[in-house]
Amino acid sequence: MLPETRYAERGDVHIAYQIIGEGESDLVLVPEFWHSIEAQWDQPALADFLLRLSSFGRLISFDQRGTGVSDPVRPDEVSSLEQWLDDISIVMDEVGSKQAVLVGMGGGGSLGMLFAATYPERTSGLVLVNSFPRLSQATDYEWGRASAVEDEVLHVMRTGWGRGVLLD
Repeated sequence: MLPETRYAERGDVHIAYQIIGEGESDLVLVPEFWHSIEAQWDQPALADFLLRLSSFGRLISFDQRGTGVSDPVRPDEVSSLEQWLDDISIVMDEVGSKQAVLVGMGGGGSLGMLFAATYPERTSGLVLVNSFPRLSQATDYEWGRASAVEDEVLHVMRTGWGRGVLLD
C-alpha cells in the first residue's frame, strides 16, 4: 500500500510529502528537483530502495515547491536555495521532526549539504547518493561539467522545460 500524500503549509505555500515506516530515527529524502513523490513508487528499483530505507526509521519524502504535486511556481520565477531549504524545514515542522538524517540524491545532495551546514541542530546525519558538491568545473574542482555543457543544459531547460524535451 502506497503512503498517503499530505501537504505541509506555510503562508500560501503547500509542500507535498509522504511518510512511510516508523521508528525512533527520521530520514528525510532530499531529492533531485524534478522528483515526484507519487511517481517514485512507479520505479521498481527506487521503490525498493525507499522501502529498505524506511526499515531504518520514519522515511519522509517531499516534493520541493515547483515540482511534483507541491504548489507550482510562476513561470517567470525560479525557486531559490533558501526557499528549498525552507521546504525541508516546513515538512519537518509539520511532521514533528526535530532532527533527521538527510538522504540527498543527485542534485538534492547539494541541498542536503547546505541544510546540514545551515541547520546542524536539525541534522543528525547526512547520506549522499550519486551526489556532488557543485555542478560546474572550477580551478579547484576539475570533475564538474565544462561551461559549454552547462550552457547547453541551461538552454535546453529554458526552452524545453515542460514540453517533454529530455536532457541528453
